[in-house]
Amino acid sequence: MNDAVPQPGGAQQPLPRVEHAVPPVEDAPAAPAPLNVPRTPTGNAEVDACLERLADADHLTTDGHVEVYEDVHRGLRDALTALDARPGPPAPARHPTTTLQRGPSGHESHSPHRQGS
Repeated sequence: MNDAVPQPGGAQQPLPRVEHAVPPVEDAPAAPAPLNVPRTPTGNAEVDACLERLADADHLTTDGHVEVYEDVHRGLRDALTALDARPGPPAPARHPTTTLQRGPSGHESHSPHRQGS
């Protein structure tokens, strides 16, 4: 390929050679930078502590994030399990609109429907 530019009158002048600066390739990874993701408190102390633990990942390299995420996951799972283990209000024995009926055998039935009219 010819780097000459045609000039008026037929004379060609060679183009000046331009060197492009190439930035040096860095082998070292960039330093960790905080993601600054907002963490809104939930009102549950256990869950809020897990959310705050996520901030620890901001100061670690990527390969250190897994440990933090697994720790947070374990804490959230434990908090949910604790919610399931707490006794709640007692369940009603029967639906309030259900009337007790005696079946053909004489036993009580919890049917909301009337038998035989």
